[in-house]
Amino acid sequence: MPTETLTGRDFVSMLDYGTEDLQRMLEVAGEVKANPGRYAQALAGKTLFMYFEKPSLRTRVTFEAGMTQLGGHAIYYTAADGRIGVRESVEDVARNLERWVDGAMCRTFSHDLVRDLARLSRIPVINGLTDQLHPCQALADYLTLQEVKGDLQGRHLAYVGDGNNVAHSLMEGGAKLGVHVTVVHPQGFAPDSALVEACRVAARETGARMTVTTDLEAVGGADAVYTDVWASMGQEAEAEARKRAFAPYQVNAALMAKAGPDAIFMHCLPAHRGDEVTDDVADAPQSVIFQEAENRLHAQKAVMLLLMGGE
Repeated sequence: MPTETLTGRDFVSMLDYGTEDLQRMLEVAGEVKANPGRYAQALAGKTLFMYFEKPSLRTRVTFEAGMTQLGGHAIYYTAADGRIGVRESVEDVARNLERWVDGAMCRTFSHDLVRDLARLSRIPVINGLTDQLHPCQALADYLTLQEVKGDLQGRHLAYVGDGNNVAHSLMEGGAKLGVHVTVVHPQGFAPDSALVEACRVAARETGARMTVTTDLEAVGGADAVYTDVWASMGQEAEAEARKRAFAPYQVNAALMAKAGPDAIFMHCLPAHRGDEVTDDVADAPQSVIFQEAENRLHAQKAVMLLLMGGE
């Protein structure tokens, strides 16, 4: 069963956690996946508040189903019901929520909003996605990589595309878990330089390498090739310009061949087939995209168990 050491903490950034903490999350995720019945009442009587500014399939279903499968309850609340920080101050919302529920999950544009809610509230706050980070996705991704490849230490994950929130969290998780992460991006779409430097500092303890480049040859020898959509939510006006810039960075059979015959293909979904990835790669035997999607459920159940005290 989960330990008490993480109870009450927030999950906003993977850099907030030590290597052993993240390894414990992965361990619990594996336990929950293998023995779901053992945890069927672990969060009985507990409630998770879910705040959405962005639409979602995976985030909503996996958190809501996860709470149900752990014996708890989830409340779905959108910006249309009242945008936090607009209709009511973040501080007032935090003071209300901590008196009603046992945890909060937020899927927002602003990273500062999630940070502020976590700082001001006495309940655990989970980052379900911001424009800066997507730690739940990265945790599920590393659970998947571990399942397929074994020990994470020294593995090489090559991310091809926009230096976005997913790329940021993959770097944060890689730095803490000892995974070499290479971000291959078109000119002008690099990940945040301050975050990259923070990851490199964190990686000194695990020996991981954080590489940022425009050179597609950098995928050579990768254990996994990862991509994401070229235009995220909120970037629709840039879609055509981005398509032109990103076209050479499409993950297709030729690019996968650079990585090698044992490389797996990863994607956080939804996928725009024919843009960032071709059908023959997305549907190939080495594709683990739906295993990743399933593991969102198990990884997030582990986070909720550990943070919300599901002994």
